[in-house]
Amino acid sequence: MEKTKVLKYIDNLGKEISDLCLDIWSHPETSGNEKESANKFREVLRSHGFTIKEIPGLEHAFIGEYGSGSPVIAVLGEYDALPGLSQKVDIKYSPVEENGPGHGCGHNLLGSAALGSALAIKGYLEESKKPGTIRFYGCPEEETLIGKVKMIKRGAFEGCDIALSWHPMNANTALRKAFLANNSIKFRFYGISAHAAQSPESGRSALDAVELMNVGANYLREHVIDEARIHYTITNAGGAPNIVPKEAESWYYVRAPHRKDVEEITERLIKIAEGAALMTETTMEYEIIGGTYELLPNDILFELTYKNMVEVDQPEYTEEELEFAKALQETLDPNMVEAEIKKFVSLEGDEKPYIHQGIVDKDKADTVILAGSSDSGDVSWIMPMNLFLTATWPLGVPAHTWQATAASGSSLGLKGMLYAAKVFTGMAYDLINDPQLVEAAREEFLKRTEKRKYVSPLK
Repeated sequence: MEKTKVLKYIDNLGKEISDLCLDIWSHPETSGNEKESANKFREVLRSHGFTIKEIPGLEHAFIGEYGSGSPVIAVLGEYDALPGLSQKVDIKYSPVEENGPGHGCGHNLLGSAALGSALAIKGYLEESKKPGTIRFYGCPEEETLIGKVKMIKRGAFEGCDIALSWHPMNANTALRKAFLANNSIKFRFYGISAHAAQSPESGRSALDAVELMNVGANYLREHVIDEARIHYTITNAGGAPNIVPKEAESWYYVRAPHRKDVEEITERLIKIAEGAALMTETTMEYEIIGGTYELLPNDILFELTYKNMVEVDQPEYTEEELEFAKALQETLDPNMVEAEIKKFVSLEGDEKPYIHQGIVDKDKADTVILAGSSDSGDVSWIMPMNLFLTATWPLGVPAHTWQATAASGSSLGLKGMLYAAKVFTGMAYDLINDPQLVEAAREEFLKRTEKRKYVSPLK
């Protein structure tokens, strides 16, 4: 069967996939709370003949599998939303629910494209009688950077040959590099409470320790690599100003281009916390509640991704859709838009500049780096994996904004999602029909990990 005929499976499945996508968008669930979203994906997979395998201890994670034999191809799906990003499909800020959750990272699109490709490849395997196994991985808790890390620790990805992944964004590009490695750490300080006016000398302030640690962390910024990032928030500052706080807590993220850099900076940050406790005569404990790796490149899969992005017909947009994209873009600061566009290099030549049409040239892909973090990076350290982006939002619209939520529920988002599903499907088709591709990707993976093995950030 020709690839063009296999890609038509996505056209035939388009309404079902889009309906699911909008259903997930309309009922957003945050990380760790994705019960209904996960169940909806399970239901669709079951209705198409997939076997559902649960992952012990992870209620909202699962595997949908069809086929037998090699290659075993994993497509990664996500469906968690973000707190505080509720938004209607509108060109002005209009939350569906004030301070409610919303799909400002487009995971309704992400999961639906992966699901669509799994269904299409199932249809191909069924009709062609070729050997091969397609697995849809339902992955919760991506926004808290922990879901896939937990899944790896439980052996959920054992037996897979290749993992395929994508992300909604404001441009079309294959990625050779992506994501900063990350640690998520909570620091808790314990002191002695006292009346802040009557007997302050009797108290030992846990909040003082938190604040002194923050001062130390801010000085640390001068002495780490330029690409590193340190963020924090105070999650417990005590209850009242007239009581010396007995307990206080801060939550830190440490990010850097490589896992080893994150680990080194984390060690220094822990020493700062210990120093803050010593200065304030408090005690300190810390908990690494999550951690991720950067994306491990795979040139074989990068070339395969780019090839399929070129081969698949890109979306065409109506004048109404372009007007919507323009209006959304104009809600942002022009300097912010320009900065976002520059992340994806020479896009200024587009004929229709409000939504990216075209593909970032593969020779320039090394300059495109996503500065956020994702637990998808961890998967790339246990098997060969690709990553690509498609334009589901107007040019310049960044993730984690109400504008991204609006676009993720619009026809713009759906068209970018269906394009991604076809790219997935084309890649899987090529891998099934060319075992040497799978072997070459595996050989590259083994060479890149020869001296550096994956060690789970979770202890």
